[in-house]
Amino acid sequence: MDYRMLCVVLLSFLACANAEVVKFADCGSIEGKVAEVDIQPCPQQPCPLHKGQSYTVNVTFTSNVASQTSTAVVHGVVAGVPVPFPIPQPDGCKSGIQCPIEPQKTYSYVNQLPVKNEYPAIKLVVEWELRDDSSKDLFCIKFPVQIVS
Repeated sequence: MDYRMLCVVLLSFLACANAEVVKFADCGSIEGKVAEVDIQPCPQQPCPLHKGQSYTVNVTFTSNVASQTSTAVVHGVVAGVPVPFPIPQPDGCKSGIQCPIEPQKTYSYVNQLPVKNEYPAIKLVVEWELRDDSSKDLFCIKFPVQIVS
Protein backbone atom coordinates (compact mmCIF):
# COMPACT_ATOMS: atom_id res chain seq x y z
CA MET A 1 0.00 0.00 0.00
CA ASP A 2 1.53 3.31 -0.98
CA TYR A 3 1.75 6.32 1.33
CA ARG A 4 -1.08 8.32 -0.30
CA MET A 5 -3.48 5.41 -0.06
CA LEU A 6 -2.62 4.94 3.60
CA CYS A 7 -3.33 8.65 4.24
CA VAL A 8 -6.71 8.39 2.50
CA VAL A 9 -7.63 5.32 4.55
CA LEU A 10 -6.56 6.99 7.82
CA LEU A 11 -8.40 10.25 7.05
CA SER A 12 -11.53 8.32 6.10
CA PHE A 13 -11.34 6.39 9.35
CA LEU A 14 -10.94 9.59 11.37
CA ALA A 15 -13.90 11.22 9.62
CA CYS A 16 -16.06 8.15 10.29
CA ALA A 17 -14.91 7.96 13.90
CA ASN A 18 -16.16 11.51 14.43
CA ALA A 19 -19.47 11.03 12.61
CA GLU A 20 -22.41 9.25 14.10
CA VAL A 21 -25.29 7.77 12.17
CA VAL A 22 -28.04 9.34 14.20
CA LYS A 23 -31.18 7.59 15.34
CA PHE A 24 -34.03 9.75 14.12
CA ALA A 25 -37.81 9.70 14.00
CA ASP A 26 -39.74 10.56 10.87
CA CYS A 27 -42.18 13.36 11.64
CA GLY A 28 -44.17 13.48 8.44
CA SER A 29 -42.02 12.99 5.35
CA ILE A 30 -44.79 13.20 2.73
CA GLU A 31 -42.85 13.62 -0.50
CA GLY A 32 -39.72 11.60 0.26
CA LYS A 33 -38.05 8.91 2.35
CA VAL A 34 -34.99 9.37 4.56
CA ALA A 35 -32.35 6.65 4.39
CA GLU A 36 -29.78 8.05 6.83
CA VAL A 37 -28.93 11.03 9.03
CA ASP A 38 -25.46 11.77 10.30
CA ILE A 39 -24.03 14.64 12.29
CA GLN A 40 -20.39 15.65 12.55
CA PRO A 41 -18.99 15.72 15.12
CA CYS A 42 -21.30 13.54 17.16
CA PRO A 43 -19.43 10.94 19.22
CA GLN A 44 -22.54 9.75 21.11
CA GLN A 45 -26.30 10.14 21.32
CA PRO A 46 -27.97 12.38 22.12
CA CYS A 47 -25.43 14.49 20.24
CA PRO A 48 -23.70 16.95 22.57
CA LEU A 49 -23.81 20.35 20.85
CA HIS A 50 -21.26 22.76 22.30
CA LYS A 51 -22.17 26.42 22.49
CA GLY A 52 -20.30 28.54 19.96
CA GLN A 53 -19.67 25.63 17.57
CA SER A 54 -21.27 24.54 14.32
CA TYR A 55 -22.24 21.00 13.33
CA THR A 56 -22.64 19.42 9.91
CA VAL A 57 -25.96 17.67 9.35
CA ASN A 58 -26.15 15.27 6.39
CA VAL A 59 -29.51 13.76 5.41
CA THR A 60 -29.65 11.16 2.65
CA PHE A 61 -33.14 10.92 1.21
CA THR A 62 -35.05 9.86 -1.90
CA SER A 63 -37.62 12.23 -3.36
CA ASN A 64 -40.99 10.95 -4.55
CA VAL A 65 -41.78 14.15 -6.46
CA ALA A 66 -40.34 16.76 -8.78
CA SER A 67 -39.62 20.16 -7.24
CA GLN A 68 -37.92 23.27 -8.56
CA THR A 69 -36.97 24.42 -5.04
CA SER A 70 -36.39 23.16 -1.52
CA THR A 71 -36.44 25.12 1.71
CA ALA A 72 -35.28 24.02 5.15
CA VAL A 73 -37.22 24.86 8.30
CA VAL A 74 -35.60 23.94 11.62
CA HIS A 75 -37.07 24.05 15.13
CA GLY A 76 -35.84 23.13 18.57
CA VAL A 77 -38.69 21.44 20.41
CA VAL A 78 -38.52 22.33 24.11
CA ALA A 79 -41.21 20.93 26.43
CA GLY A 80 -43.36 20.21 23.37
CA VAL A 81 -43.07 23.79 22.05
CA PRO A 82 -41.33 24.31 18.68
CA VAL A 83 -38.88 27.25 18.78
CA PRO A 84 -37.33 28.47 15.49
CA PHE A 85 -33.70 27.37 15.15
CA PRO A 86 -32.15 29.61 12.47
CA ILE A 87 -29.67 28.06 10.05
CA PRO A 88 -27.33 30.04 7.80
CA GLN A 89 -28.57 28.54 4.50
CA PRO A 90 -32.27 27.63 4.31
CA ASP A 91 -32.10 27.06 0.52
CA GLY A 92 -31.75 23.29 0.03
CA CYS A 93 -30.65 23.86 -3.57
CA LYS A 94 -27.51 25.49 -2.15
CA SER A 95 -26.99 22.71 0.40
CA GLY A 96 -25.74 19.78 -1.65
CA ILE A 97 -28.92 19.25 -3.67
CA GLN A 98 -28.82 19.85 -7.39
CA CYS A 99 -32.16 21.38 -8.32
CA PRO A 100 -34.57 20.75 -9.90
CA ILE A 101 -35.30 17.76 -7.69
CA GLU A 102 -36.39 14.68 -9.62
CA PRO A 103 -38.65 11.83 -8.48
CA GLN A 104 -37.03 8.53 -7.42
CA LYS A 105 -33.61 10.17 -7.17
CA THR A 106 -31.49 10.03 -4.02
CA TYR A 107 -29.98 13.23 -2.62
CA SER A 108 -27.49 14.12 0.08
CA TYR A 109 -28.63 17.29 1.82
CA VAL A 110 -25.80 18.89 3.84
CA ASN A 111 -26.17 21.94 6.07
CA GLN A 112 -24.72 23.58 9.16
CA LEU A 113 -26.34 23.71 12.58
CA PRO A 114 -24.76 26.61 14.49
CA VAL A 115 -25.15 26.58 18.27
CA LYS A 116 -25.19 30.12 19.64
CA ASN A 117 -23.51 30.98 22.94
CA GLU A 118 -26.76 32.43 24.28
CA TYR A 119 -28.64 29.13 23.93
CA PRO A 120 -29.42 27.51 27.30
CA ALA A 121 -27.70 24.25 28.24
CA ILE A 122 -30.65 21.86 27.85
CA LYS A 123 -31.79 18.63 26.24
CA LEU A 124 -34.15 19.13 23.32
CA VAL A 125 -35.36 17.60 20.08
CA VAL A 126 -34.34 19.11 16.75
CA GLU A 127 -37.08 18.99 14.10
CA TRP A 128 -35.68 19.48 10.60
CA GLU A 129 -37.93 19.79 7.57
CA LEU A 130 -37.01 20.19 3.93
CA ARG A 131 -40.01 21.47 1.99
CA ASP A 132 -40.67 21.25 -1.75
CA ASP A 133 -42.10 24.01 -3.91
CA SER A 134 -45.62 23.09 -2.70
CA SER A 135 -44.50 23.52 0.94
CA LYS A 136 -44.88 19.75 1.52
CA ASP A 137 -42.14 17.89 3.37
CA LEU A 138 -39.55 16.14 1.22
CA PHE A 139 -38.42 15.02 4.64
CA CYS A 140 -39.21 15.77 8.26
CA ILE A 141 -36.94 14.28 10.90
CA LYS A 142 -36.56 14.61 14.65
CA PHE A 143 -33.45 13.76 16.65
CA PRO A 144 -32.42 14.40 20.27
CA VAL A 145 -29.52 16.69 21.17
CA GLN A 146 -28.06 18.19 24.31
CA ILE A 147 -26.69 21.73 24.28
CA VAL A 148 -23.63 21.92 26.53
CA SER A 149 -21.30 24.70 27.63
